[in-house]
Amino acid sequence: MTTTETTLLTADELLRLSARGVRGELIRGVLYETMPAGELHGKIVMRLGGALFGFVEPRGLGTLVASDSGVWLARDPDTVREPDIAFTSVQRLPLDAWNTGYSEVVPDLVVEVVSPSDSPRELHDKARMWLSHGVRLVWVVHPATRTVDAHSAGGAIVTLAENEALDGGDVLPGFSCPVKAVFGA
Repeated sequence: MTTTETTLLTADELLRLSARGVRGELIRGVLYETMPAGELHGKIVMRLGGALFGFVEPRGLGTLVASDSGVWLARDPDTVREPDIAFTSVQRLPLDAWNTGYSEVVPDLVVEVVSPSDSPRELHDKARMWLSHGVRLVWVVHPATRTVDAHSAGGAIVTLAENEALDGGDVLPGFSCPVKAVFGA
């Protein structure tokens, strides 16, 4: 009888691998490598990230980060996820806080843009994981259908079409962005 044992990695080991060009996430210590998701994915991240930055930065509301920053969600075994965009309010993370490793502060808002290799089930599970760790709002952006699913901490999921607008709700009061603008006119 033979058994195959998976070697679990730590967040520190993942960070060292990242320095050598290995990109991925840890889920309960297991490495899931990620690959570049393509130009459309990058354009969507920049459009929505730019809209969020233009709202958050001048108001001093908090910190915005991009996908390669990573968020440390659990220890022993470690879970480190890589949102496409994350906003953490100044109430959770002071503006002058700097961390050279993964953030251990759970964001308030996470944006996930569906990649060609993602299944709907994987994205739903990822949104639920974020919410279970204290994220208050998750936007899952679907380039193929040009829609955005807004997952709230209460469990509601609202699908927004191109003629509707993303709303920051109580996470980013006053923020609004037409869904159409996320995908380009």
